[in-house]
Amino acid sequence: MPSKKANGEGSVQKYYKDGVLKGWRTTITIGHDDTGKLVRKQFYGKTKLETIKKKNEYMNKSAAGLLPCDEKITLQEWIKIWLYEYRINDLRPSTLERYCGIYKIYILNSPIGLKKLKDLKTANLQAYYNILIQEKHKTPNVIKNLNKLLKTGLNQAVKEHYIIINPCNSVTLPKLPPKKEIQIFTVEEEKKFIKSLSSHRNRALFMLALGTGLRQGEILALRWSDINFEENELKVQRTFKRVQLINRDNSKNKTELIVQEPKTKNSKRTIPIPSTIAAELKRHKIRQAEEKLKAGDIYVDNDLVFPNAIGEPTDAKNITRSYKRALKRADISYKNFHAMRHTYATRLFEADIPLKTVQELLGHADISTTANVYTHVLPRQKIKAVDRLNDLFAL
Repeated sequence: MPSKKANGEGSVQKYYKDGVLKGWRTTITIGHDDTGKLVRKQFYGKTKLETIKKKNEYMNKSAAGLLPCDEKITLQEWIKIWLYEYRINDLRPSTLERYCGIYKIYILNSPIGLKKLKDLKTANLQAYYNILIQEKHKTPNVIKNLNKLLKTGLNQAVKEHYIIINPCNSVTLPKLPPKKEIQIFTVEEEKKFIKSLSSHRNRALFMLALGTGLRQGEILALRWSDINFEENELKVQRTFKRVQLINRDNSKNKTELIVQEPKTKNSKRTIPIPSTIAAELKRHKIRQAEEKLKAGDIYVDNDLVFPNAIGEPTDAKNITRSYKRALKRADISYKNFHAMRHTYATRLFEADIPLKTVQELLGHADISTTANVYTHVLPRQKIKAVDRLNDLFAL
């Protein structure tokens, strides 16, 4: 039987189970659900004082905005909400695809994913990361990307008062391995490759990559209207990317080749074209006109510089395969497509072009990115710069 409550104590009662006294219980109303029904919360304690103290602590935290909006929501539920409601419209499709992949592989139904947000601690994350490294043999980069996603998502949870602090802030991440030295063509290989492309359909494409440093997606999205032959320059304004179109209902996602903004705001840039490559592009345009006549009515004119045989956007996979075969025919060891961009930058540094100019030509968001990527080149340039001072001190 409940005991009579004292003035000011609220609804505090003795709590019985199967006729046995278990302690004390108090109930408060904390709001209404979506149907308008009252939502109540109960507090239990071994003594009346302990029970009242728990209730008062809760109410004080609630008044200060320090309580989770939903105490039952799990990490995976929140990250799904954050991805599919908060970020689905502002992230680049390729970034959203990558984030959703991380969510499905490393968060959904994982030891941390099933944990309630309010109970998630740094120690839980640390233990999970250690398991991924030690038992699942995942790389430090995987952990870095997972923690980056969680940290950003949980920052929003802090703003929404689901949690008080972000547990990702105190995690100790594994050290990243030294970056692999970037791949580049030697001058001899570059000349040999270009010479081998004399009758290749993608000769102009590969030469443009070597002569401008454009990314693969930027090249494939290039239109003739972006090229100014009078000034021998081109504008980078868009990029092609094949991505999975993410659905909120988690149904099977379809892939689609889409046009999207370049990688960073600095990636929108104007680049000078070497005159020899400008001439090659003009010859390519004539060959493209012949292809258009051959295709007839099925040709779709999208003004693309490097479309497929019927004018549609070229899939990057097809270009990568073509590039790989071209290297093999030229008897040059395989280097990824991005090696042509790195080669372009290296040739600029070798020609004593300033770091800031190289950054702008490559479209890097920050000059430190350029410096960090091309550490293999910069030391030699520094030595050359210092050597030039020798003449000042010659006796």
